Amino acid sequence: MFPDFLMSKSSKHLSFEALTDSLVRFCVSRCQKFYFRLVESTGRHKRDILVSRVEHARDSLEEAKTQFQTALDRFSTLTQFDGGDLEDVYRQLKIEFDYSQSKALAVRDRIDAVEDVALALFSEWESELEQYSNRGLRSNSRQKLKLTQQHYGQLVTAMRRAESKIDPVLGVFRDHVLFLKHNLNANAIASLEHELNAMTVGVAGLIGAMERSITRANSFVESLTAAAPKALTSDKS
Repeated sequence: MFPDFLMSKSSKHLSFEALTDSLVRFCVSRCQKFYFRLVESTGRHKRDILVSRVEHARDSLEEAKTQFQTALDRFSTLTQFDGGDLEDVYRQLKIEFDYSQSKALAVRDRIDAVEDVALALFSEWESELEQYSNRGLRSNSRQKLKLTQQHYGQLVTAMRRAESKIDPVLGVFRDHVLFLKHNLNANAIASLEHELNAMTVGVAGLIGAMERSITRANSFVESLTAAAPKALTSDKS
């Protein structure tokens, strides 16, 4: 069943983009609920799904970290060009950029997936607190929920911080690839050498943020799979 606002007469005053966006969000929400019910019917719960998605996000960050370092190494090598096929130089750089972009998209999608199941898990956990008849158990469960939410907040903050550093690096990389595409000459290659330091700094910052995020992910998975959440520390990175 569609949400009421999509069926009302006033919806004709909404832009097509707004209606489409709302419809997509509605369909995605319904599909997620169906997916969670389907998976839980097999004996896996939202906590298990969250652990799996955090691990996948961590692995995507690891892959992206490796790819961006590889792209930087390739870029550094190409700035030392001293003769050869300039078209081939461009193709190599373009391939590395495309790989980097695909890894960046995977990171973003995996983090979104983590947030989706985390919100569903915390909402369910909160609502089920009222089902306890034993006050002690309810209090204990509520405390664990708060600790898990705190730990999760640190995790997703670290992941989003790492993600936010991707686009600036990709932007610089994209600019150089485009410039080289339309200026296939030795002077163009030489000009890229002046940008190597800035790109190196950008990639180093990105990789550092990714490594901190990966550490957070490992800690979060351990806290969910252990008998009790570990003590939490503030993220000052």
